[in-house]
Amino acid sequence: MTVRRTAPDLSGKDPNWWRQAVVYQVYPRSFADADGDGLGDLRGVTERLGHLAGLGVDALWLSPFYPSELADGGYDIADHRAVDPRLGTLDDFDAMVEEAHRLGLKVVVDIVPNHTSHRHVWFERALADGPGSAARERYVFRDGRGPHGELPPTDWQSVFGGSAWRRVPDGQWYLHLFASEQPDLNWAHDEVRADFRTTLRFWADRGVDGFRVDVAHALAKDLAEPLRDLGAPEPGEEILDRMPPGTHPFYDRDEVHEIYRDWRRVLDDYSPPRTAVAEAWVPGPRRVLYARPEELGQAFNFEYLQTGWDAGRLRRVIGGSLAEARAAGASATWVLSNHDVVRHASRLMLPPGTDDNAWLLSGGHAPAVDRAAGLRRARAATLLMLALPGSSYLYQGEELGLPEVADLPVAVLQDPIWEQTGHVRKGRDGCRVPLPWTSGGPSYGFGAGGAWLPQPEWFAGLSAEAQDGVEGSTLEFYRRALRLRRKLLEGEELTWDDDAPDGVLRFARSDGWRCVANLSGAAVPLPPGEVVLSSAPLEADGRLGPDTTVWLT
Repeated sequence: MTVRRTAPDLSGKDPNWWRQAVVYQVYPRSFADADGDGLGDLRGVTERLGHLAGLGVDALWLSPFYPSELADGGYDIADHRAVDPRLGTLDDFDAMVEEAHRLGLKVVVDIVPNHTSHRHVWFERALADGPGSAARERYVFRDGRGPHGELPPTDWQSVFGGSAWRRVPDGQWYLHLFASEQPDLNWAHDEVRADFRTTLRFWADRGVDGFRVDVAHALAKDLAEPLRDLGAPEPGEEILDRMPPGTHPFYDRDEVHEIYRDWRRVLDDYSPPRTAVAEAWVPGPRRVLYARPEELGQAFNFEYLQTGWDAGRLRRVIGGSLAEARAAGASATWVLSNHDVVRHASRLMLPPGTDDNAWLLSGGHAPAVDRAAGLRRARAATLLMLALPGSSYLYQGEELGLPEVADLPVAVLQDPIWEQTGHVRKGRDGCRVPLPWTSGGPSYGFGAGGAWLPQPEWFAGLSAEAQDGVEGSTLEFYRRALRLRRKLLEGEELTWDDDAPDGVLRFARSDGWRCVANLSGAAVPLPPGEVVLSSAPLEADGRLGPDTTVWLT
């Protein structure tokens, strides 16, 4: 094990690099497999860093690579300061960070503070020591209700379905807001807080430039007795709509912000300060609280991802997001795909109101999605996103135009959602299928062997090898867009053109850079200017076709 005694000095680099960065999410188990065992690993990531540098991104965000039994795709962590042996070693991690920095890439890692794995040494000790022990105070253990404690302490539900409580052999119950293999930590416990300060420093000392904070809104909980039931939700009711903001028993409580103010003091001890971005599934006015300079600095904007392909709604979300970020002293964030949602090359083609899960359960056939039309719309959406002020987050494979693999057989599914919900929700495996790097081979260049999830035959035509250097390919389109963005980017302002036709978004950035996105069903004339990039060819008469975005100068 290699131990770095002092943090690398990055003081010569721009401390505000993150404000308008393009960050590429790597889901390591599906990115590249260096040892041929079918599972992506850290050496595989290192070997492919040239792809990211050539793409033109500013940073990579590494999803969990920690020891895990994969009860939730790596988010069930047995040791927050180690590498899963199947993915490599700490030396491999250090080599990856060193190579990333050599290539000019920043490194952001996932940190998962809400819960541990049930195989974490703390939880194993809690089970062994029994009720009333100090070890159990680090988690949320309670006696059950009913004459013999046979009923869960509350009616709280797990995100993955069913009760959020699981009973242990001695009769007590523990809280797990996610899978039962992911017991929730008690963030009112000083030892828990101190341990995560140590974890932040451990990775920052190894050269990590920032952190993505998983389920940032769930750490603080109202555990005062008696615990509160929530009751059955009304159809379409959001979980946070039932009570005043900041008062839900376990989501988005006001006191969670004291935790992140404490973290900011740790992050600011480094030069430059380490960055952080919150995954907080809360309404915009509450989300930006996590993004304040004295807390994490940024928060993911899921409202943008969830808005759909509608010009009016997108303009409202963009305007509101920019205003909220500005008021908080943060920069906005934009994302179209990640490891938890249907890839946007498929999702944006689904009719409004379509249930993503129902579509997945149909194998992607109800309704059928035209792959070419989906790619056209996805490219238009990407070019629109990259023109917006703030940080853009890309998900691995979207630069290849990958759609969702919606027809995975149920026998191969790995996401615990499938079993936890009694085969009601298919889960997220369709966006986690290992990447195709080459047009042939047992796993299209992912590794020397097979892949942990089956890849469809049509991956061959979308591989990086098949698209490299090909004019008009999605890979070359992303490369050109990112090069131009870096050249054109200046300031964080946006000015809307209110004279744009219905269904069209037109806005100006700095120095004459303008973006026009046609979300309507008809071609429209372009304003004066030179087209420097288009997501699809213009019409024969020079007009902007449907589902097409251009940049002009």
